[in-house]
Amino acid sequence: MTDIVFREIAFLLLGAAAIGMIGSALRQPVIVSFIAVGILAAATFDQTHQTTEQIEFLAELGVAVLLFLVGLKLDWRLVRTLGPVALATGLGQVLFTAVIGFLIGLALGLDTRTSLYVAIALTFSSTIIIVKLLSDKRELETLHGRIALGFLIVQDIVVVLAMVVLSTLGVGADEGRQGLAGIATVLGSLAATGVLLFLFVRYVADPLVGRLARSPELLVIAALGWAAAAAAVGDLVGLGKELGGLVAGVSLGSTAYREMISARLSALRDFLLLFFFLSIGASLDLSTLGQDLSRAVVFSLFVLIGNPLIVLLIMAWMGYRARTGFLAGLTVAQISEFSLIFMAMGLSLGHVQESAIGLVTLVGLVTIAISVYMITYSEQLYRFAAPFLKPFDFGWHREAADDESPQEKADAIVFGLGRFGGQILRRLNDDGVPTMGVDVDPVVVRRLAADGFQVRNGDVTEPEFWSELPLAQARWIVIAMPLGSVHLTETDPGESFLTAVRMHGFSGQIAMTVRNAEEADRLKAIGRIDLVLHPFDDAALLAVRQIRDMDEELADSEAMP
Repeated sequence: MTDIVFREIAFLLLGAAAIGMIGSALRQPVIVSFIAVGILAAATFDQTHQTTEQIEFLAELGVAVLLFLVGLKLDWRLVRTLGPVALATGLGQVLFTAVIGFLIGLALGLDTRTSLYVAIALTFSSTIIIVKLLSDKRELETLHGRIALGFLIVQDIVVVLAMVVLSTLGVGADEGRQGLAGIATVLGSLAATGVLLFLFVRYVADPLVGRLARSPELLVIAALGWAAAAAAVGDLVGLGKELGGLVAGVSLGSTAYREMISARLSALRDFLLLFFFLSIGASLDLSTLGQDLSRAVVFSLFVLIGNPLIVLLIMAWMGYRARTGFLAGLTVAQISEFSLIFMAMGLSLGHVQESAIGLVTLVGLVTIAISVYMITYSEQLYRFAAPFLKPFDFGWHREAADDESPQEKADAIVFGLGRFGGQILRRLNDDGVPTMGVDVDPVVVRRLAADGFQVRNGDVTEPEFWSELPLAQARWIVIAMPLGSVHLTETDPGESFLTAVRMHGFSGQIAMTVRNAEEADRLKAIGRIDLVLHPFDDAALLAVRQIRDMDEELADSEAMP
């Protein structure tokens, strides 16, 4: 029997690799491919009971490792530093999706509990997919990329809270404990877990992990064992395997080795999650596919259209332009792997039926598959939708209308007021150079304006904005923002920006920031750059000079009699 189990799992792995290659060619994430393998495996051959048990075990271990890594990276201090836009869009999108999704579920004939579960599952977006796509497009440092990462953190916190609540509602369900006794049990377990977690983090985590880190292999085994053991204990005390794995990650999240642990367990996580998605795909009841398909289409359209729309509206209300809201909104046009985990928890507690998991899985397949292309071709989509998005620019135009101060003299104009650009603006002003700053982020502009700097909130992709800038009198333009955030034409973003600057009357010198040698070579090939800035190289060069100057001063002082 062991040989049969080995062969079946071996062929499943080979099938997952083959389907994964096809999915990769179609630019689809592995989640879609793995679920498809599970559906095909369930439809084509009957797995033995032993194989099913092995897959379920590996699936549970994969979920525990995934939540362990989520807890490992969940820095609760970020809650205090979240920008208003990330907090507002994150909570607003979650609330909107949950409420409207619940009403849609009821309208489609789902019972109250199932509608609630499905609605909450639809609120989660896939951090793994979004970060990878934005990273591939080099948009993590853009404004909409930073905002997207911000509200993904909010969603992660909501995931944690949802799982805690779910554990509270479902504690003791298998043993028949009900009502106040069950709630008291889980509250006691949570309180004890909190105390033990505090003591572990305060007195044990750092020295223990530091000792384990002397051997990287031992650190990986210990982390995996800690995640699995915590999941088992969590299940034993009624909190569930998922919450146990999450708490294990949080317990090590404050150590200096969390990035090392995360990097070394990521590949194992992806491998183990294969079996979770296989089990999810195999659990789909193909006999009810017709009824589930119609519901899945409705929910998918809601996620693909409703989620981006609410993000766009919230950001417009907060003063962000339509382009930023549109691009940020596209990142929430899909559901997450956590949606399936959340539904699986509900199934294990007896709250929902397998058909509900099948419904959410179909929504996941549709929304993930389509949203990948929406994010990949976001600029093309924006250019198509731009004429219809003008009503959503009311926040940005309101800010532009409020700014009626006379245009001051500017010898230099700095585009992009992040950490580097903001410091350039400050230093030039300190040196007595009249300088204007330009940024698309209204929060940054308001903060610098309150400090007395001459700044403008605007979008360089809008032709009318260029007339507001004193380009004709300026002697320098400093471009301190990522080139990938500028899309004026179909051509290279740097070249298109330079062309637009010259077309609007600027005849001075241009300095442009680069992040690597390849960008520098491309800009030099354009031939219209007077100064190429390397923030990291320039900072390192200045630091070396200061070190050498101080070293010479110390040597001179020691040589003096």
